[in-house]
Amino acid sequence: MRWGVFFFLVLLMICAPIPLASQTSQSGGDFAPSDAVIPPGSAIPKGVILVKGAWASASDSVTPVPEGGGVNGNTFRNQYFGMTYALPKGWIEKYQGPPPSDTGRYVLAQLRPAEKLNGSLAGTMLITAQDMFFTPLPASNALQLVTYNKDNLQADYKLELATTQTKIGGRPFVFYAYWSPVAELHWYVLATEIRCHAVEIVLTSRDTKLLESLVLDMNQMGLPAEASPTGGRGGGTVPVCMANYANGPNVISRVEPVFSDRTFNPVPVRIIVDKTGKVKHIHFLSAFPNQTKAISAALTKWRFKPYIQNGQPTEVETGIMFGNAPRHMSTRADAGSVD
Repeated sequence: MRWGVFFFLVLLMICAPIPLASQTSQSGGDFAPSDAVIPPGSAIPKGVILVKGAWASASDSVTPVPEGGGVNGNTFRNQYFGMTYALPKGWIEKYQGPPPSDTGRYVLAQLRPAEKLNGSLAGTMLITAQDMFFTPLPASNALQLVTYNKDNLQADYKLELATTQTKIGGRPFVFYAYWSPVAELHWYVLATEIRCHAVEIVLTSRDTKLLESLVLDMNQMGLPAEASPTGGRGGGTVPVCMANYANGPNVISRVEPVFSDRTFNPVPVRIIVDKTGKVKHIHFLSAFPNQTKAISAALTKWRFKPYIQNGQPTEVETGIMFGNAPRHMSTRADAGSVD
């Protein structure tokens, strides 16, 4: 089962909403829901056991982060991805997404009709993002990721519409559809790349007419000019994103973090390097508090060669994996083709 559907099924089983991480310096992580956060000085509720877990956090509360968006006033907004979307009439966000995973997977929004039809949901819309710096799948852009997922559907699912190119909000997307003959459910999947993240919109319903109307409605979505299934490399008002920029001759000096405790989890970190080669912003997708402290202290001492674009120094966004990195699958030579 593809990741987007997995997150959808997980969210359906949640009986209480989990607050989405906002643009603050620290938010919930993989091992503790964000609604378990208790303000400093507050009494611990009876029967509650606090366990320190891996958390998503950032070095400042001003710089946008991928998980920082959400639905407000019936409009989905995400400043990091430059996305805006007015929800269809009667649609709501009942549950907010979980924190990012340590493979860079985000649930940005889960949308559904406010009322059920004949005792069941008419449909759902899931907006996700996969950080392409940290995906374990054999893909380096949104097109390759979609192609891999389409080619590796489980036996219970059948391809309904082959991969094709389309446009949403005037920007290019890749699209395909599959369905479950047993559940009589259809999935429409649309994806593009923004800031080196594969942003996917997954529509689910038994009613294909509803799915088609939702796709048409999404043409009102606001997206950045860079959005493209094989592009989406930032630039302009946001940093240029580059994989592996923190390796090789780009790094003038580096200091390795010194950890006070031994942990064995992967720690994916996104950083923004300013025009002078200093680390300007640090975003931890999933890290324990001691890891956050140690890695932050080390990264502030790193120095990079300034990245020059069109003769001018430019800010760069890149990813670094600390700790035990998950094993990546080998890249397929044909993963970028469109049927």
